Amino acid sequence: MSIDLMGFLGVVMLAYLIPGPDFFVIVRAAASRPSLGRMAALGAQTGLCVHMLAAALGLSVVAARSPAVFTAIKLAGAAYLVYLGVRAVAAARRSAAERRRGAARGGDGRALGDGAVQEPATKPEPSRRDGFTQGFLTNVLNPKAALFFLSVVPQFVDGHGSMSGQILFLGVLDVLVGVLYWLVLVSAAAQLRTLLGRPAFRDRWDMTTGWLFIAIGIGVAAVD
Repeated sequence: MSIDLMGFLGVVMLAYLIPGPDFFVIVRAAASRPSLGRMAALGAQTGLCVHMLAAALGLSVVAARSPAVFTAIKLAGAAYLVYLGVRAVAAARRSAAERRRGAARGGDGRALGDGAVQEPATKPEPSRRDGFTQGFLTNVLNPKAALFFLSVVPQFVDGHGSMSGQILFLGVLDVLVGVLYWLVLVSAAAQLRTLLGRPAFRDRWDMTTGWLFIAIGIGVAAVD
């Protein structure tokens, strides 16, 4: 069995360097909390493993040849990205409205009848399970990940060896390269935490990333 490992690794690195939906999900999670970013990355790579196993078993070929199946996966992924975006935009608007109400009252809290002060409601922190789920669904519902294993990986497979075994081997390399890349990215994105500690900046960040998710979701749905 002869596989062009250097060529394959070069293509894989290029694919990771081009930002996709998983990139923005992981960066947003890491900026909130490094552990959340790591779980989002783990979820994304787990979703990639699903496509890898499906390709090795031949299920992705069936999906790719069935326009209805492919369209359903694409629309589900697009809808999920739009959902994430709408949720982020809504949270940013609620937070900004609370800050404006607090400023209008002359402070960050709300005076109660007995003179006590009630702090404004804070946004619940997403759990690590939330981060994993977002990363997993973003990749497992991404038809481009399936097409990568169907159209790109076979270019590096030796026709004299086991097709499924080679796909699994190359797929594991892809996943491992991604794990290293995401860990570096999470460390870099975590530097945003100081800025995100400022409510106004956090609201702008949520608003920007939210609309970005919505735009990506619409773009995914619109592409044939």
